[in-house]
Amino acid sequence: MSMDDDRKKYEFRRSLEELEKMQGRGTELISLYIPPGRQISDVMSYLREEYSQSSNIKSKSTRKNVMSAIESIMSRLKYFKKPPKNGLVFFVGHVSTRGDQTDMVAYVLEPPEPVQSFLYRCDSRFYLEPLKDMLGHKDVYGLLVIDRSEATIGFLKGKRIETVKHIESLVPSKHHQGGQSSRRFERLIEQAVHEFFKKVGDVANEVFLSVPDLKGILIGGPGATKEFFVKGEYLHHELRKKIIDLYDTGYTNEYGLRELVAKAVETLQDLEIAKEKALINRFLKEVMKPDGGLAVYGEEDVRKALQMGAVDTLLISEGLRKMRVRWRCPQCGEEVEETVKGEIPEKRCEKCNVNMNVVEKQDLIEQYFDLAEQTSAKVELISDDSEEGQLLLKAFGGMAALLRYRSQVT
Repeated sequence: MSMDDDRKKYEFRRSLEELEKMQGRGTELISLYIPPGRQISDVMSYLREEYSQSSNIKSKSTRKNVMSAIESIMSRLKYFKKPPKNGLVFFVGHVSTRGDQTDMVAYVLEPPEPVQSFLYRCDSRFYLEPLKDMLGHKDVYGLLVIDRSEATIGFLKGKRIETVKHIESLVPSKHHQGGQSSRRFERLIEQAVHEFFKKVGDVANEVFLSVPDLKGILIGGPGATKEFFVKGEYLHHELRKKIIDLYDTGYTNEYGLRELVAKAVETLQDLEIAKEKALINRFLKEVMKPDGGLAVYGEEDVRKALQMGAVDTLLISEGLRKMRVRWRCPQCGEEVEETVKGEIPEKRCEKCNVNMNVVEKQDLIEQYFDLAEQTSAKVELISDDSEEGQLLLKAFGGMAALLRYRSQVT
């Protein structure tokens, strides 16, 4: 995926996050999905009909807000001769703010994949599910770790490991029970193991067969148990064809899924998570060198390295949620620029002792995309779901860089 694609995907995700927070006082928020093959004239006719119908809404404020939202969409649609290649999505309406106040918002998005069907919905929240599905990872692998005492089933979705089901067995220990012959006791154990494996197989079949485009299945566990499970044909025949490999893991709980993926990364280089792990490991090796190596981290040092053109690859955590804000004094023109997390605070000019005005604000990740583009640095967005991603976010402030050469920053 190119840097431009990465950026578009990030901006699209941030827009959905903002839209998800919004709520109307009544059914005043309009979601409109237009497929690429739909005629704009047909959409306009539909909206005129909805506009006419909305005049019957009993609540005066709701009626006014819905009608103004439809007017807004119609005025924006006039600029399109036909929908773009993936269609169009509108989110327009009056969003509740403080007290009884509302603000009009209007988002026009071109989705990353084609809109499948025409949809108009008026509700207290925007309808985002079809777009969330588009952001889902296309490469999905089934994960299963098993021994005689427990099993855990999950998925690897892109860079994220998702636990679906943990199953504990009732298989007795191999210690001989008094009053029973050794042979009979062994038969009881083997029957219990068979029943447990059958249960695990049934659950795995249900979970994995529900994903039509499952790319493969990774199976792990200690010793020969996993081989016995696979050879016993407890999995559906279609799923058995998708088994990529078996791996030795010391755990069969949720941590075992992570261990399984870590083992698989060593041999399956096309896994999305493999590239991410390799980048973070390369960065850590550089940081651990006595001279700091070809790496920097932290917002300010990375910014300086970018401005100097020293950055080869910029590593940014997808979990970073900060804004770069610039204030200006209305009297003396003095400016202050800072990075802010959460709500933007008020600033007072130290010279004039008056409130400063916010003159510019930008998502921090988008600003660093801009800085990287100016010097042709590569940008890699690192998931905050993986262990490596959490390390980047918590230990290194969510931002690091691999350098082309040692700069004064290092």
